[in-house]
Amino acid sequence: MLITDTHTHLYSEQFNEDRNEMIQRAIDVGVSRFFVPAIDSTYFNAMIALEKAFPATTFLMMGLHPTYVKENVEEELAFVKKWLDKRTFYAVGEIGIDLYWDKTFLTQQQIAFKTQIEWAKEKNLPIVIHCRDAFDEIFEVLEEVNNEKLFGIFHCFTGNLEQAKKAISYHMKLGIGGVVTFKNGKIDQFLNEIPIQHIVIETDAPYLSPTPYRGKRNESSYIIKVVEKLAAIYKLAPQEIAEITTQNSKNIFGI
Repeated sequence: MLITDTHTHLYSEQFNEDRNEMIQRAIDVGVSRFFVPAIDSTYFNAMIALEKAFPATTFLMMGLHPTYVKENVEEELAFVKKWLDKRTFYAVGEIGIDLYWDKTFLTQQQIAFKTQIEWAKEKNLPIVIHCRDAFDEIFEVLEEVNNEKLFGIFHCFTGNLEQAKKAISYHMKLGIGGVVTFKNGKIDQFLNEIPIQHIVIETDAPYLSPTPYRGKRNESSYIIKVVEKLAAIYKLAPQEIAEITTQNSKNIFGI
């Protein structure tokens, strides 16, 4: 199988003890493309080191994660813009709005989100959206900036059917990961109503491990559990799920 993990934090400190082995385990089950989101400037060197170590399989994004939008937001955005102008990235992400932990910087998150979307459109790049407790706020921004240059992935989609259809209306694929395997995840109850052409798969490793690894560190090899669950939902062979979602990722990332 040719599997694409469209969202994995391979540079996370949680992999410092066994990163090479962890990546090899993923390759062994068929994962040959790892798309790696940015968080903020403090993780940049680790991202670049990862790319140098695994140049054939690692594809980097650039952006400012919404939970890292703080008092120094202008400095962080300047860092993002500098590197977007300096070298190749495959998406602007992960960006968005997160109101789960803290609402203090909502205005700054909205500005940062919109600003980075405009940079993505200027460079014909997809965006990768992080949304937590913020569907209304995310959709409000997308409505303002929506045009033919807006496209990307709604990462770790956990909304309802109506929200799924709305996200797709803004030219977004739905990033489906471990949550689809949870008994209380809910998205498995309606996902068959969404054509699979709108789906990409991800792990968000080291977070959100699928069943039966829930509560443990996630890793990219566990994406096979997502493939198996989607195969059951769509009544397709796992091989077909892998092929279709990889093609969907190619349509988004252009590679």
